[in-house]
Amino acid sequence: MNKQLVKAVFSTNESAASLILRLPIGVILAAHGAQKLFAWFGGYGLEGTGQWMESIGLVPGFLMALLAGSAEFFGGIALIVGFLTRPAAALSAFTMVVAIFTVHASNGLFMSNNGYEFALSLLAATIALTIQGAGKFSIDSIIGNKIGR
Repeated sequence: MNKQLVKAVFSTNESAASLILRLPIGVILAAHGAQKLFAWFGGYGLEGTGQWMESIGLVPGFLMALLAGSAEFFGGIALIVGFLTRPAAALSAFTMVVAIFTVHASNGLFMSNNGYEFALSLLAATIALTIQGAGKFSIDSIIGNKIGR
């Protein structure tokens, strides 16, 4: 693999601030993904989520549920441990853009009406992590130091 690409993927800042952002965002995303994939935490699992996605025009619903759930669950876990943070955060940001425009935007800003404010917050956080990387306390930092920044 191209060494420059590997360096770019694992490059990160040396701040602890990314950890403070990564942990709660990772937990939230992983939990929402677990709802979609495994029906944990009151979710509907792949079948139920897929049927709902079909009902709002995201077809094929099962595949869309699998993609969204996987991006959230595995991306969230990646953010928690700080591994492949930039790609995981970028994929999560894309997932939030889709959620905002297909589900929440027509309901206005506020969560009380199923609006987009929460998804927008997650979008902002994942964009920030895409830009700054995982930070000092991460697997990315360890790998980045080994391959030489």
